[in-house]
Amino acid sequence: MSVQPVLIDGDWRESAGDDTFQAVNPATKQPLTDEFPVSPWSEVEEVLQAADVAFATVRGWSGERFAAFLDAYADAIEARIDAIVDLAHQETGLPVEPRLKNVELPRTTNQLRQAAAATRDGSWVNATIDTATGIRSQLAAIGPVAVFGPNNFPLAFNSIAGGDFAAAVAAGNPVIAKGHSSHPGTTKLLAEAAHEAVQATDMPSGFVQLIYRTSHEDGAKLVSHPSLGATGYTGSRQAGMVLKEAADRVGKPIYLELSSINPVFILPGALSERGDALADEFTSSCLMGAGQFCTNPGIVVLKASDETDRFVEAVAAGFAKTPPGTLLSGGVEQNFRAGIVALQRAGAEIVTGNEPADGDRFCYANTLLKVTGDQFIKNPHGLQEEAFGNASLFVIASDDEQLARVAEQFEGNLTGCFYTDRNGSDDELYDRLAPIVRHRVGRLLNDKMPTGVAVSPAMNHGGPFPATGHPGFTAVGIPASITRFAMLQSYDNIRPHRLPSTLQDKNPDNMWRKIDGEWSQQDIT
Repeated sequence: MSVQPVLIDGDWRESAGDDTFQAVNPATKQPLTDEFPVSPWSEVEEVLQAADVAFATVRGWSGERFAAFLDAYADAIEARIDAIVDLAHQETGLPVEPRLKNVELPRTTNQLRQAAAATRDGSWVNATIDTATGIRSQLAAIGPVAVFGPNNFPLAFNSIAGGDFAAAVAAGNPVIAKGHSSHPGTTKLLAEAAHEAVQATDMPSGFVQLIYRTSHEDGAKLVSHPSLGATGYTGSRQAGMVLKEAADRVGKPIYLELSSINPVFILPGALSERGDALADEFTSSCLMGAGQFCTNPGIVVLKASDETDRFVEAVAAGFAKTPPGTLLSGGVEQNFRAGIVALQRAGAEIVTGNEPADGDRFCYANTLLKVTGDQFIKNPHGLQEEAFGNASLFVIASDDEQLARVAEQFEGNLTGCFYTDRNGSDDELYDRLAPIVRHRVGRLLNDKMPTGVAVSPAMNHGGPFPATGHPGFTAVGIPASITRFAMLQSYDNIRPHRLPSTLQDKNPDNMWRKIDGEWSQQDIT
């Protein structure tokens, strides 16, 4: 049994920490062979110092330098596809195909290449030039960025390869990756590819670094350290709020993706028109990946009727006959059960499930719960407890007025969805409810389940608290996601040759700039 090294300042070396941990295969409940270190604060400080030196080196570099690294990194990941997806499968229980090999890994390399294209183009910096006053401004790198990745996307949201990583690098920042304890081996393989790309593109030694775990106290010290520019975090609300408190205390930006139950409203006309098909569609979406998506439809709002009763029965039957998926870890299973208990205590009734399933793996029965609209309105906070996994709560409202009152109780979410009929009978009710929900979600959908998150420039993978820590950012979608890890820099009466190339009169690479109120790709004459 070997203890794996950490990546600090360009060297793979033995950790100074005494404590170790192992990943566990959730499909067998058996620990995997390798041990990984818990880094002490002295080691975290070394990482911060190396990142600070790297930032001083790359500050002011052209976007092409960072683009070359991101492209080389994507190539290096693809050269290791089989090893990466095999170990990710062992550490998470997620299927090799299609999930890891055909969906998540291509998404990961696509994100890196999209970030490369954006930083190479340069328009993301929002260069703004006022020739009358001699003032010019743009976004620029903020400094070393710490990235805390989640358990449920070992590749596309990984701390050393995912969307936050790609955005931070595209903005010109070194990255300190804090691996997730559920898939440390996968993270190490990705870090090896990143290290290879760093060397191949002549990046500074401290540009990409990896530690696997710290104490909670040291995690809070990391996000609040004077040398750190910003933090990207995806994970539980409880842990995220501890980090946010530490970062806020010293004014350090921290971008959090926390919890979301993603309400789905199925209006009466849609239910009458295609109820059976919607039951199948919902069941498939909710149970996909054992429900372990941040956009999983965790709550469904319907109006009481005979069609609604049949819909609930159809979904319950679908839940009962579908084999439950493997949960990511023992902790996820424990928290999932606790979430269901919390919903019951808040008044929810079990329709189906809520029992142990396969004891040889981390697993729990597909669980459907329901409450009345009255119950939800009386205890909206308790009934919005996230049960992260293969479960959902149905809220049955008595009438249109109560549907609106239910909508008004929702906390911030990543998504909100409406299903309506095709002949227009739901339009009036939609027009009443959608503005209420629109204000409470980052992404509004019609006639489409929220589970998929496209890597599109128009995507918003964010939303009001508690979905995220701030409603004005997205964790997915380039170039918007890049701007989280940037600062606005203004230049007033600076001599032309001292300006960044992006703000000089000659336009580098035909990037878009706002000159005297007009967007232009032209030089200033």
